[in-house]
Amino acid sequence: MERETAAVTTKIPPAPSFGEPLPITKSAEVLAFLARRRSASAFTLSAPAPSEEEIADLLRLATRVPDHGKLAPWRFVILQGEAKAAIGDRLNALAQTRSDITKALASLGKFNAPPLAIVVVAHVVTPSDIPEWEQVLSAGAVCSTLVNAASAMGYGANWITDWYSSDEAAKAVIGVQPGERVAGMVYIGTASEAPLERVRPDVESLIRRP
Repeated sequence: MERETAAVTTKIPPAPSFGEPLPITKSAEVLAFLARRRSASAFTLSAPAPSEEEIADLLRLATRVPDHGKLAPWRFVILQGEAKAAIGDRLNALAQTRSDITKALASLGKFNAPPLAIVVVAHVVTPSDIPEWEQVLSAGAVCSTLVNAASAMGYGANWITDWYSSDEAAKAVIGVQPGERVAGMVYIGTASEAPLERVRPDVESLIRRP
């Protein structure tokens, strides 16, 4: 599958200076992108993955999310190359100890196939006047923005959680500390096939106007 080159896709503006005015402007291009945004299947993702420069850009974009109190209640674990493969082997060993061994092993295919996984870890900041729920929602916003930014760069991306996102032993293998939660495993790579449109909700049925 052909993809735009990194030289084209990584040309994003530099970070604005603190206090710099940021006018709200229309962007038909962004609206068109969101109208057709679609996650790629993790099983279709392979090399090449984003470069180190692109990863840095992705994380900078992903952290420009609503964050009540400016707490940054999230962090990242980047899994790629030999380190990712080694963690995959350890998760495979854990899967074989589970009662749902067949399902657990099958789900690891989503972990193993993509060349890059960015784990978004939610760590609630306490004490704080900001409700825990808002901090967790901010971590979810990071996941969503990360997927969108990777897609806008021309990569395939998918936000997934599975048993290894909640299993305490698996979380320790990945590098999640006690008390932290995995908001999402964001898998990124080059999609071998275009994702197909899926069923979307009837928006009008979800609206209530008092």
